[in-house]
Amino acid sequence: MPSARQKLLTTLANKSFRLGEFKLSSGGTSDYYIDCRTTTLDAKGSCLTGEVFLDEIRHRGWRPQAIGGLTMGADPIVVAVSVVSGELHGFLVRKAEKQHGTGQRIEGFREKGARVVIVDDVCTTGASTIQAIEAAREFGFEIVGVMCLVEREEAKGRASVEKAAAPAPFVSIFTANDVRKEHLSQTDEASPNIFAVAATCELCGRPAVTNNPRNRCEAHRA
Repeated sequence: MPSARQKLLTTLANKSFRLGEFKLSSGGTSDYYIDCRTTTLDAKGSCLTGEVFLDEIRHRGWRPQAIGGLTMGADPIVVAVSVVSGELHGFLVRKAEKQHGTGQRIEGFREKGARVVIVDDVCTTGASTIQAIEAAREFGFEIVGVMCLVEREEAKGRASVEKAAAPAPFVSIFTANDVRKEHLSQTDEASPNIFAVAATCELCGRPAVTNNPRNRCEAHRA
């Protein structure tokens, strides 16, 4: 029987991964896009997310009191882990202090000195994760770990997050390449490869070897 981790990867590949031409929030472009919220807000996907994150936290021996991150990518992860654990509290970090009421930036669990884990859905540049790290420390939390669901392995995001998180470790559940491979595997299983004739790769212009799901050369088929 597939593990919770494998089931989560399968769900991400099926619901959250798309090939094409996309503009990223970082300003760059990419031949794929990952919208983790279509998985983390899915009924079964939410349960799997909570289970996999909780397993990793326990495996690392971090023993946090709470889990939190920058709204809104972290929101469903925070809730999922809190509910599945039955013991970890949740907190959300606003992108800016609210201009009314108490004006606080941290919502939910607020115990200064508490051990916490910072989470995010996708790490590209790491900007949103770093914002959460800085806000949590400014409030008075002790960060024992930082986690993301999918790491894009580009734009020097890992290095930036690791620097901001230190001495706490930064852990990614999956890389974008993990999700891409699973997505292509699902596509291959659904239909056999249809080899392109007199076609060129949509990414580099070299001769294509497949047109399933898009015209791709040997270098870009996986």
